Amino acid sequence: MSYAIDATPLWVPNPATVGKTRMAQFMQQMGHYRYADLWQWSVDQPADFWSEIWDFCGVVGEKGNVVLRDGDKMPGACWFPEAQLNYAENLLQRRDDGEALVFWGENKIQRRMSRAELYHAVAHFQQFLIAAGVGEGDRVAAFLPNLPETLIAMLAATALGAVWSSASPDFGVQGVLDRFGQIEPKVLICVDGYWYNGKAVDCLAKNVEIAGKIPSLLKTVVVPYLNGDADLSQIAHAVAWNEIVATVETGTGPAVDGKKEVIFKRLAFNHPLFIMFSSGTTGVPKCIVHCHGGVLLQHLKEHQLHSDVRPGDRLFYFTTCGWMMWNWLVSGLACGATLLLYDGSPFAGKGTVLFDLAAAEKMTHFGTSAKFIDAAAKLGLMPGKTHDLTALRAMFSTGSPLSPEGFDWVYREIKQDILLASISGGTDIVSCFVLGNPVLLVYRGEIQCRGLGMAVDVFNEEGQPVRSTKGELVCTKPFPVMPVGFWNDDDGKKYKAAYFERFANIWCHGDFSEITAHDGVIIYGRSDSTLNPGGVRIGTAEIYRQVEQLPEVLESLVIGQDWPPGKNDDVRVVLFVKLQEAHVLDASLIERIKQQIKANTTPRHVPAKVLQVADIPRTKSGKIVELAVRNVVHAQPVKNVEALANPEALEFFRNRVELAD
Repeated sequence: MSYAIDATPLWVPNPATVGKTRMAQFMQQMGHYRYADLWQWSVDQPADFWSEIWDFCGVVGEKGNVVLRDGDKMPGACWFPEAQLNYAENLLQRRDDGEALVFWGENKIQRRMSRAELYHAVAHFQQFLIAAGVGEGDRVAAFLPNLPETLIAMLAATALGAVWSSASPDFGVQGVLDRFGQIEPKVLICVDGYWYNGKAVDCLAKNVEIAGKIPSLLKTVVVPYLNGDADLSQIAHAVAWNEIVATVETGTGPAVDGKKEVIFKRLAFNHPLFIMFSSGTTGVPKCIVHCHGGVLLQHLKEHQLHSDVRPGDRLFYFTTCGWMMWNWLVSGLACGATLLLYDGSPFAGKGTVLFDLAAAEKMTHFGTSAKFIDAAAKLGLMPGKTHDLTALRAMFSTGSPLSPEGFDWVYREIKQDILLASISGGTDIVSCFVLGNPVLLVYRGEIQCRGLGMAVDVFNEEGQPVRSTKGELVCTKPFPVMPVGFWNDDDGKKYKAAYFERFANIWCHGDFSEITAHDGVIIYGRSDSTLNPGGVRIGTAEIYRQVEQLPEVLESLVIGQDWPPGKNDDVRVVLFVKLQEAHVLDASLIERIKQQIKANTTPRHVPAKVLQVADIPRTKSGKIVELAVRNVVHAQPVKNVEALANPEALEFFRNRVELAD
C-alpha cells in the first residue's frame, strides 16, 4: 500500500520572494524554468551541469578543462581530472569579523567565534599538526562532541591534505577501536568529558584505553570541556588543547602582520577528505572514503540551491560528530552562513532548548531528525506560539522517514510559511539523493524532489523503472560525491558488493521507495528490513506511521519473524511498542493498535503479535535497528553491539515466550 496522495499542498512558495532564491536564479541562468526540465538536463548532460555548479557556487580552485572521463562507468567515472582545490580553503575564504559560529552546550555554555578568529585558530592548530609530523594523506581522528574545537581541528587537518574522521564520545571503547583502528591515525583528538541532559559524563578512562590501543598515534590531544585541569598523565602521547594554543604562537610558519596563516594545499579533485563509517550493526564498520571535490560540489549544490542557504544565514543541524549530518552542516561555511552548533540532549532543561536556540540566535535553517519531530509532537510542544521564529525559513528532517503526521505538526505548531524539507541519502554519499526545493510545493508525506545531477529512479524486482509503485531506490549515472572507495579495499570488491551487485552499472542504495505522481519521493524504510509476509513487501515506515499516532505509544519497532520456526517459507509480523509512562499494553490497547493499522493500510500489515518493551535499540545517530532485533529474536548473534547507543535494550527482545506460539 502507498500513502494517499494529497492534491492540496501544505506549502506554496511565496511568489514575492521565490525569485530571490538561489534555485530560481540558477534556473533562470540555465534557461530552464521548470524544475523537472532543469533536473532532466542535469542528468542528461552531467558534465555541463557540474561545470556550471562549480562556477555558480563560486568554488575556489582550478577547474581544469576536462569535467568527466569514463562517464559511462559506474564505478569508474573520473570527475574533474585536471582540477586542483582544497575543501578547507573554500570554507575559510571569508576572514572578517562576521560570526562564523555560535556554540551552545545544552543550557550551560555559550561561545562565539568570528570568521577571523576561526581562521587564526585553524592556523594555530595546523602548526601543531605540522610539528607532530602530519602531512598529506595522514589520518587525523576525533573522538569529540560537536564543539568549536572539532571544526577547528578538521579544517586544520584537511587544509594540509590530511584525512579527517570523527566519532562522538558516547561510543564505547571497542566501537572507537573498530573504527579508528582500521585507519591508523597519527593524531587523536578527544575530550575530557561532556554534558548530557544536565549530567557530566567523564571520558578520561576511555581516552586512556583508546590511546593505548592505537599504535599509530604520535599525539593525543585532549580538549577541556568539563574542566581545564584534568590529569592527562595516563593517556598515551597526551597534550592539552590549551597548551597547544599557548605555545604555538612561538612556533614557525607563514605569518602576516604577526599572525599565523593557514597553509592550504590544493589537491586533486578525488584526494581523500573524510573517512566515514557505516553503522557497523552487521559487522566491523565499513570505512567509506570521500574526496575534497565531490563533497564540496555536492554540499554547495545542496546548501545553495536545494536549501537556499545564503551569506548571513544561520544554519543549524542537531547532530553528533558520529553522524554525516555534522559534515554536511559545517560545509555551510562555504556559503557564508553562520553555523549554530549544539551539543547535548535535544530536550535539555525545560525540553525546549533547540527552540530556545532558534529564537535567541535568529536561526534561518533548522535541521533535525524525524524522531525529534515525533517526540516534540508527543510532548505537546507548540514552539510557534512559545518562541519567536520569525527568521526561520526552512526545516530539514532526516534519519528516518518523516510521517505525514510529522508534516502536519510542523505546519500546525512551528510555522505555516516554512519550507519543510524531508531529505534522504546517507553516509555512503555524505549527502542526499532526494531532498527539498524552495521553488516547489510541499505535499504531505512526500520528499519534494530528486536532487540535481542525481539520476535517481525506482526499480522493480526486474530492474525496470516504475512510478507510483514501491521498489528499490537506485541512481543510474555517476555523480561526483560517489565514494573514492573503502579503506583497505584495494581491489574494490567490498565497494562494488555494497552498491553494484543488485543491478549492473547501477547504484542500488537499499531504500524501499516510490516516485509519486507529483514527481516527489516517499521512503518506506530500508530494503533489508522490509517485511515480506505471504510474499508481499511492506515498508516498516507504513506501520510506524499508524502505531505512533496512538497517544499511548512513544515509539515502535517491527520485524518479520520466521514462521513456522526453523523454516524460511514465510514470516509473521511482530510489533514491539514502547509506551508512555503509566501505560500498560493490555488487550484493549492491542486491539486498538491492530484496528488502527488495518483501517489505514491492509490486513497484511496487521501484526500477528504485539509486545511491550521498555526501550527500543538504536544506533548512535538515532536510527532504530530492526535487523539487530530480528537477530536476537531468532537467537542469532548481533555483530558489533558497540555501534548501538543503548545495546542493553536488546535484552528486552531476547527469549520472549510470547514468540514461541
